[in-house]
This record gives sequence, structure tokens and C-alpha cells, in this order.
Amino acid sequence: MTQKTQSMTQKIQNASSKRRSEGNPFAPHTGEDVEAMLDAIGAESVEELFDIPPSVQFEGSFGIESASEQAVVQNVSDTLARNEQLTEFLGRGQYDHYVPSLIDNLSLRSEFLTSYTQYQPEIAQGFLQALFEYQSMLVELTGLEVANCSMYDAATALGEAALLADRVRGTSGSQVLVSDLVRDERLSALENYLAGADMTVETYPTANGATDPATLADHVTDETVMVYVENPTAVGTVEEDLSAVGDVSDEHNAAFCLGTDPVALALLEEPASVGADIVIGDASVLGLSPAYGMGLGLFACREDYLRQVPGRLVGVSEDASDNRAYTLTLQTREQHIRRERATSNICTNQAWIALRTAIHIAWLGATGLVDLGEECVELPRELAADLDDIEGVTAPVHDRHHFREFLAETRQDAEQVAADLEGTGFAVHAVDDHRIQVCITDANRSERDEFVRAVREVVA
Repeated sequence: MTQKTQSMTQKIQNASSKRRSEGNPFAPHTGEDVEAMLDAIGAESVEELFDIPPSVQFEGSFGIESASEQAVVQNVSDTLARNEQLTEFLGRGQYDHYVPSLIDNLSLRSEFLTSYTQYQPEIAQGFLQALFEYQSMLVELTGLEVANCSMYDAATALGEAALLADRVRGTSGSQVLVSDLVRDERLSALENYLAGADMTVETYPTANGATDPATLADHVTDETVMVYVENPTAVGTVEEDLSAVGDVSDEHNAAFCLGTDPVALALLEEPASVGADIVIGDASVLGLSPAYGMGLGLFACREDYLRQVPGRLVGVSEDASDNRAYTLTLQTREQHIRRERATSNICTNQAWIALRTAIHIAWLGATGLVDLGEECVELPRELAADLDDIEGVTAPVHDRHHFREFLAETRQDAEQVAADLEGTGFAVHAVDDHRIQVCITDANRSERDEFVRAVREVVA
């Protein structure tokens, strides 16, 4: 070792020793600092600050032997290989579309991946511009004037929409009216949101998988704050008379909230044209593989509601040198700025996933997005026809246009059919005694023929 190398090594050791004595550089408290703080609050140790029930405390050793990286990778690979490999024809809120490698290559750049938040515009112009583009895409797809940077998921977006409607509508009531096709888990989140706001959730019945305006009119009253309809619905049907829903809502001064997603928006009626005041949904159908829980809540609304929008908004302006500049705007709506004026308790968002969605939309382009939407109509139509040719199966159950998914009625018990299909390597939803739900997209269409053969076998 040369004298220069020895000197450098000693400097590194001295610096490391100094850091250890002064505390972790990411939590820079010395041992004396910690002791002084514990003494000030009357605690013997840091552990006393955490109320961990004895039943879940662990003080022993895990007994895991150390291993090389190669050995760990091999062990994990062997464990994962024991999982059953199922081709999913599932849906009901979790939709799989092909995610181009371009999205990983761009979104995983350190400038995006390590950017936790964008409160400092002077060092986050690139990310803020991407989020502004995401908002602009939603504005163009919905026809509404304002879109935020995203919510946690569709369920939280729905809850926030109901609270917004309660703030902006001039009704004295507190009822939120939703279709009986809304999924239970989304309905549960909405009820939890409204439990502390003295608001109630009621459902209205649908007919043949869609909203009947006359039936809806019988349920909407002057007590109704918001009417919520999804298009496509949870069973894949396409609502064909949304303008009438908007008219019924307006007659009672209730907000009209429409649930949808970016792929559907590329093909179905523009929400603004049918009278929607608020649009919510899950935008992660683009840019992200199914996450089975985590999503990307889209939220758009009329400009009249601008100062009531929950979460974050990216705005564009000019700096002191007249250069275009992006920044988070209207932040007094968030509870970390002025609690008494906050419109929402959501403090963060799914910015990185919104980035991925924006990249995916840009990659598809207007024509590609429409083409994907058309596939989501053609594929279920063709698959339903194939299943309908099988004795003992009727598909689709609803005589309507479908988007991605549809219900099929089986002569046999639906749970047994689903279980038997799982045994052949396919997963579907059993929704009641004799109905299964089937979802097909560009991601699983190559398995369509094999799936049809499997259904024919299990219902024979």
C-alpha cells in the first residue's frame, strides 16, 4: 500500500468514526442529543415511544443464515416457481393492458424515481411538466376544464367527489345516490368517507345492466347531493343514455359524477357532453400492470369547482425571466398549508404512477388509444359469441355493448365452474350462483381459444 493510499484510507476511517460519534447523517442526533430529548419527555429509551403490543413483539433471532446474492436469488426463484401459473380472465376494476418497455426505461430514471414530492419547483421542473401533461390529457379526454395530479385510487376519488359535491351544491340534503352495479369494495370506501360528514349512501336499481332514467328519476330527490354512475359498469356494460342521467341530476341540483378510465374515455361519450360535473376512476389501466389494490385515482371536474378540488394541481406560469415555469398551485386547499381551509385530508398522491400513465398515453397517441378502446369492445364481443356456442352457457347475459368484460350464465354452479377452470390454468370471477364474469384485453387475447376449450370441457 502506498503512502498516498494509506493517507486516503485513514481519512475515510476518521470520517466514518466521526459520523458514528455524531449520529446517523440522515437523522443527525448524537447520543447526547437523544439522551437529552428522552430526559425532557420522561422516557427511559426510544423503544418506550412505540406502543407495540406484547403479542406481536419479537425479541429472538430469526435463525436465517447469511447467504450470497446468487444463492438468495436462486432460493427466491425456486420458491416463486412453486406458485400456480394462472392466465387471468379477471376484471372488475383490475385491468391488464400491455405496458411497453419504454415506460420502465423512462419512469425508472433517477430524476423521476427518487423525486418524492414536487414542492420545490426550482428543482422539479421536469416532473412538474410531466404532471401538467397528465392533467392536460385528462382534460382533453373528459372535456372538463380541471384535472388534478391524481388521487390514491378510484375509491378515494369517489369519496372526495361526494365531499366536493356537498360543498358546492346548494341542496340542503345529504344523500349520495349510486348505481346498484357499483362494486362492494368501492361502495364501502365511499361509506367510510361519508360517515363523518353526516352523509348517507343509497343505491338505485338498474335494468339489464344499465341505468334506466325513469327509475333513477323516482329515486332522486331534493335531498340528493350527487348521483354516481359508472361507464363502463362493473359488469362491463356500456351505459347508453347518460345525457338523461345528467338531466335528472340537474333537475334536482345534484352533481353528476361519472366513473370511467382513460381507455374507455378514448371511445365512449365525452363526459362533459353528457352533463357530467365530476369524473373519477382508475387511470392506472395504462402504464401499470394490475396491482390488486393500488391504483391511480383520476379526478376531473368543471372549472367552477377549481378551488374545491382535492389534492394537488400543477399550474403553468412564467418566472422572473419570462421563461415558462411549472409549480404546484392553490395549495391552500391542502391541510398542510391552512388546515381550516383544507378541502381534503389527502396530502400526497400517486405522482410516479401518473407519470407512467402519461407516458403510456403519449406512446399510444390519439389513434393508438382509440384502437385500444375499439379492441376492448371487439374482443369481449367475439369471446362472448364463442362461449355462447357452448351448450350450458349463455353469453353475454346482458343484451348490450360491453367493454373489456361481460357476464356469462352457466347451467352448472358458478363457483364450481370457476374452481374447475382454475384447475385448467384459468381464473374468472364467480359473481353469483350461475354467473361468471370474464374479462379479455390485449394482454390475454392470445389465450382466448384455449380458454374457450377449457370452458367447454368443464361445463360438459
